[in-house]
Amino acid sequence: MRVAMYYNNHDVRVEEVPAPAIGPGEMLVRVEASGICGSDVMEWYRVARAPAVLGHEVAGVVAQVGDGVTKFKEGDRMIVTHHVPCNACVYCLSGHHTVCDTLRETTFEPGGFSEYLRVPAINVDRGVFTMPEDLSFAEASFAEPLACVYRGQRRANIQPGQSVVVLGSGLAGLLHINLARALGVGRIVATDMVDYRLEAAKRLGADVAFSAKEDVPERLREANDGHLANLVIVCTGAPPALQQALKSVERGGTVLFFAPTEPGVTVPVEINETFFRNDVTLTTTYAGSPSDLATALEMIGSGRVQVGDMITHRLGLADTNKGFQLTADAGDSLKVIIEPQK
Repeated sequence: MRVAMYYNNHDVRVEEVPAPAIGPGEMLVRVEASGICGSDVMEWYRVARAPAVLGHEVAGVVAQVGDGVTKFKEGDRMIVTHHVPCNACVYCLSGHHTVCDTLRETTFEPGGFSEYLRVPAINVDRGVFTMPEDLSFAEASFAEPLACVYRGQRRANIQPGQSVVVLGSGLAGLLHINLARALGVGRIVATDMVDYRLEAAKRLGADVAFSAKEDVPERLREANDGHLANLVIVCTGAPPALQQALKSVERGGTVLFFAPTEPGVTVPVEINETFFRNDVTLTTTYAGSPSDLATALEMIGSGRVQVGDMITHRLGLADTNKGFQLTADAGDSLKVIIEPQK
């Protein structure tokens, strides 16, 4: 079968590899859509593991089921997640599924940028969800990134009527904007360095959008009746944005650090002013649990969260290299979907 083998952001090659064989409890899925994630183009993280077949935002069709699989059958349309928790350890039982050792060790074979992938038994058990019949594969592939966003907003205790600022209006930022609007927040402000993304932010739910080069706290007060934001969501790892976040949060508010930074980045925090005087909460998030994934798929399927307008490119497997460059360049593109069967 064909796969898109990643070597670096500018070298992704279509190669032939054997199709994976499945065992008891496993499934073979024909990949119909796989989104390129911002984490896929973090070279400092990915190149050390190259060559590799990436892709973890997957929607497809069951091509074969192994012995003992009764929940799904050949021809079923579904989304598949690569990481799943054990649901039994101290982390899972306390609601911290995404730091579970099992979640960090599980994956599917070889990756979403391939014609077929093998879904291990544990993933079949808790990481596969049937798609609504009227939902496209491309839209369904957003379930994994939306699950991550949904978990982040849960951890930040988002509330109706709150003011929200999203720093960074790439795909993750746009999903945060769209979800926050669906959850009934008050005013949403967005920033970015790229005009194309600022326009997308306004189109997808932001009340105000302006350049990150401006005085963000000052512009935020102008847009928010003299106040800073109850919730600041940081969707970029750029160090200036991390500092902007700490200066943009209202007393009693929360800063959600959603995007990873490059290794070694630190942020000085004025302890007395931030925590004791202003009662600010700083929190983070990583990945999503199976229940987050199920909720995200339901939100997409019901139309509560609109993802179709975020798709700017749909490419065949042969053009995966182009897709990586579009995503890495972060210019006039939002979401690039690879469709391996084309």
